[in-house]
Amino acid sequence: MTIRPFALQAGDTIGIVSLGSPLPENTINERIAYLKSMGLQVVLGRYVYTENGFLAGSDEQRAEDLMSMFVNPDVKMILPVRGGVGVEGILPYLDYALIHNHPKLISGYSDITVLLNALYQFAGIVTLHSLLLLDFKASTPPYNFEQFFTATSSLEAPRLLLNPPDMPLESKVAGNVTGPIVGGNLTSITGSLGTPYEIDTLGKILFIEETHEPVNKVYRYVEQMKLAGKFQDASAILMGQCTDCADAYGVSYAELIDEIIVPLGKPLIINLASGHGRYKAAVPIGVQANLNSFTATVTLLEPAVRY
Repeated sequence: MTIRPFALQAGDTIGIVSLGSPLPENTINERIAYLKSMGLQVVLGRYVYTENGFLAGSDEQRAEDLMSMFVNPDVKMILPVRGGVGVEGILPYLDYALIHNHPKLISGYSDITVLLNALYQFAGIVTLHSLLLLDFKASTPPYNFEQFFTATSSLEAPRLLLNPPDMPLESKVAGNVTGPIVGGNLTSITGSLGTPYEIDTLGKILFIEETHEPVNKVYRYVEQMKLAGKFQDASAILMGQCTDCADAYGVSYAELIDEIIVPLGKPLIINLASGHGRYKAAVPIGVQANLNSFTATVTLLEPAVRY
């Protein structure tokens, strides 16, 4: 049974952890100050400021910090500072049964994707593809905060997963399906294939977004997912943006979708504002949703949280 964590409320405490790449101490402190200005408290992981090359400490240290937040009764939500690389390294060191018994909100994107899906699959908790600590700053669009706080605090259901007004969703393959949403960053998902933590897409709505990859590399990842049966198993596909993804040999991301994804014949909606783009929809991983490409709508049928 999938468990929805308790909702975030004003004055609650958020646990700050570094689970992948490091973030400079001054940036972490600036973002924490902004978070506190929004009426939230924080507690820091022991290794949150640690830098070990391209990683924020050893795999064991980063896993230890995460587990400490799940068992800390004062912490209502867990917020990684950033993604980067290395999150898959902590997965073998997590106690998924213990996490299942201490369910808490956790939000993130980029390389945090592999953690979000692993926690849903192996601990049975809803997670949130949404903001990182890095995003708590004055220049973040209000849409992003509205999405984040609605997902973490509201019990409204059903409700539409909405893009900003000037960014409509677009239907590419007709269909109407219901199932839990899984997915996130394509590079991170593909990197988990062939491991005990590879994504389970059977009967799921598969959500994908990408950033800073030329279209020929995106093609490689999509083909790997296809050969692994992940698109075949999925009931529908929800494509996010490919942020700052350069055309390759004259082929664009949109053309890649038309040539590779559309022929799969799965109900398909594209252009979800998500992940690495300026606008970030809050996508709950593990929540039942309806994807209706006749009306170009994605409806969340249950809240991500409970009171």
